[in-house]
Amino acid sequence: MNQLHDLGELFEEVQLQNILGDGKTFPDCQPKKALEEINREYQNQKDTANFDLKQFVLKNFELPPKPNTEYHSDASLTAVEHINELWSILTRKPDQAGGSLIPLPHPYLVPGGRFREIYYWDSYFTMLGLQVSGRADLIQSMVDNFTYLINTLGYIPNGNRTYYLGRSQPPFFSFMVKLLAESKKNVLTNYLSALEKEYQFWMRGSKEVSEQQPVLHRVVRLPDGSILNRYWDEHATPRPESFKEDVELARHSLQKPEVLYRHLRAAAESGWDFSSRWFKDENLFSTIHTTEIIPVDLNCLLYHLEQLIAEGHRESGNNSQAALFLGSANQRKAAIKKYCWDATREFFFDYDFVSQRLKNCYTLAAAFPLFVEIASPEQALVSQRILQDQFLKPGGLTTTIFNSGQQWDAPNGWAPLQWITIKGLQNYGLDEVANKIKNAWLETNEKVYEHTGKMTEKYDVWNSHGEASGGEYPNQDGFGWTNGVYLALKSMA
Repeated sequence: MNQLHDLGELFEEVQLQNILGDGKTFPDCQPKKALEEINREYQNQKDTANFDLKQFVLKNFELPPKPNTEYHSDASLTAVEHINELWSILTRKPDQAGGSLIPLPHPYLVPGGRFREIYYWDSYFTMLGLQVSGRADLIQSMVDNFTYLINTLGYIPNGNRTYYLGRSQPPFFSFMVKLLAESKKNVLTNYLSALEKEYQFWMRGSKEVSEQQPVLHRVVRLPDGSILNRYWDEHATPRPESFKEDVELARHSLQKPEVLYRHLRAAAESGWDFSSRWFKDENLFSTIHTTEIIPVDLNCLLYHLEQLIAEGHRESGNNSQAALFLGSANQRKAAIKKYCWDATREFFFDYDFVSQRLKNCYTLAAAFPLFVEIASPEQALVSQRILQDQFLKPGGLTTTIFNSGQQWDAPNGWAPLQWITIKGLQNYGLDEVANKIKNAWLETNEKVYEHTGKMTEKYDVWNSHGEASGGEYPNQDGFGWTNGVYLALKSMA
């Protein structure tokens, strides 16, 4: 036993009784002495008269610093000035080992609020803003931190906490390296080894899958022999940081608990935690079946990774390896278009490989084939119509067109998906709709900033006030990727 979330009964009781108010607080605590000793004391004391679990926790653990929700900038500052001031507030120095935090060797930015650690896919969108702010030093140190994680763990975890081990997040490392390459030379060859290790993580099992065993880890072999990817997690237990929520959902689900927990964890790896796109019945959270789905966005990101590795090998003169990865990228492109494009509905969808049919959920994941330029011009044009007619709301793009009460569904809009869609449309010269989205989103950010003095994690794009809700925790302020995308969009010509 070396982690707080391995404490068994003590951990479970603290989480189930919700004595600290947020399931993430206890896993983030620092023990004041050896966990084994704390656990022994708990076992000895728990059944005694007047035992107070909360007092026991406060005596034996140091609580993490509370998020500074009261932080407001000078009211006279513009949103741009506010964000430039926030970079230093959100920057963390290299860590010392302790508690559940996985120490990193270089400075990094946290998203803000309850998110006190680095997050994988958030960081790319934060970096877009750092680039505008001229902070190439921080971009470099964050790329180096992720390289360190790849070299020490074999992959980039969801965040630098031990309770996130077992899963990653949408693979944006190739985009981070590309961003760094815009300001530095020889970047690709320097990070080629890390890019390949990241790829090996996602493709683990690709040599073993067969007709008899078509699924292994994150790899799915389809009936025509194509290989595409899914989200997955190495564990089938409740998430320590959302223990109570996961256990309670299992009580209402017809699925076996360990199956449900794996689907929940895989959805956490997707970054879209949670959305009706992962449900069999879009009204029922308990029907979540993430690991049975081939997500269109994940496979587009891996296509980009394959392309960038090919480019890195070309730069270093290894043409045979370059050709190999280019071949893989082309095969993936063909498979995405075959399995994720619906010619009747004229839109990209996730693919349910168990039932062998496309999912029904319209989502902004459909913009990723435009973002990585695998959609044909005709597919981009018809996708644009749906994006404009069904997704574009007064405040920007809605994540899905269905309101399930989950935070990655209507009516919420999220900065990364605005960026992906705007850039995707621009790739095909569809600038008019791209500009409409950009202006609506910037206006929403500015409206909420003027009203609250904050940039927040997500926004309600269906309503004029813009302030969002939904999900397992309250809307967070800070906020890394909102700041980054706002600056990047504001600086667009």
